Amino acid sequence: MKKRRIKKSIIKKGIIILGILILIMIFIITIKVNKYHKTNEYKLKKIGYNKQEISEIIKTNEENINYILENEYNENIDDIIKEKYYIDNNLKRYIEYKEKNQNKNLSDIISIVNVNKDKEEYKDTKETDVSKKELMLANKYNYLGEKYQPENIVEIPSRYAYSDNYAPEEILNYYKEMFYKAEEDGIELIISSAYRSYNEQEETYEYYKKIKGEEAVLKYASLPGYSEHQTGLAFDILTTGVLTDDFEKTKEFTWLQENSYKYGFILRYPKGKENLTGYDYESWHYRYVGKEAAKKIHEEKITYDEYYAYYIENRWQDDKYWNRTNNKTSRRKNKKRTK
Repeated sequence: MKKRRIKKSIIKKGIIILGILILIMIFIITIKVNKYHKTNEYKLKKIGYNKQEISEIIKTNEENINYILENEYNENIDDIIKEKYYIDNNLKRYIEYKEKNQNKNLSDIISIVNVNKDKEEYKDTKETDVSKKELMLANKYNYLGEKYQPENIVEIPSRYAYSDNYAPEEILNYYKEMFYKAEEDGIELIISSAYRSYNEQEETYEYYKKIKGEEAVLKYASLPGYSEHQTGLAFDILTTGVLTDDFEKTKEFTWLQENSYKYGFILRYPKGKENLTGYDYESWHYRYVGKEAAKKIHEEKITYDEYYAYYIENRWQDDKYWNRTNNKTSRRKNKKRTK
């Protein structure tokens, strides 16, 4: 009888202990479930994103994730993030531009937004970062201002240019390297226009404005303060006896297309890229960016505006973010993926 009571007591205690363990497990599971329900992964899943899409989204920055969570499911996000020239800070603008331009493919949208063509020209602008020297950007969204002038400007000898042309001595030396190689190959190059001051650009702009009208002139001439010629890095290159419109028909143009990047020069406003550069095609307008950048631009067949947005400005933001957070796992967030 006593043994039976002891046995029942043991069983009772066992049941109590088991019950307590079950309650503890339920409590732990409840905590984990509640914690999971607060995660971005769960919230994204509730909106409708699948596992693959979520894995890409959570690599972006917190601002992007919050924006995505505030909106309905978007089937384009995964593909946008996987685009080669995707920039984290532009995700919201990519999405908004796509909504307004459903007929455009994602690659074009990425390029358009990266170079700020989703913004109004000469309105949404900022001052050019001249500390980047030969990599500085001057266009309809980045201005130099009235006072900017490059250092060590010298007159270009008549051997290399038409009269009254000037350039920074260092840039002119880079041009000479290309000039002499072209000469060895039977190519005759001559600079028709190089450095222009703010005032000279103002005179040029007003002259063509009177002839063509403001709407037309904006396609091939910059407002004063926004011209690449003011940087001292741009040369209009022709060959003797040939006008600008005919230059692309010459062997000199063909040679420059095949070789200029080797000396750090690029065709600044290429054909078919007018919607990105903001200017009509100019077969004669070359810009010094350095050999490394020129090679990249040549190989990837992109404009300098695209190069600057992705390889310079974006990488600078990436480094700034890295220095601020000092978190190695966070640096992956802005690492670009290719298809």
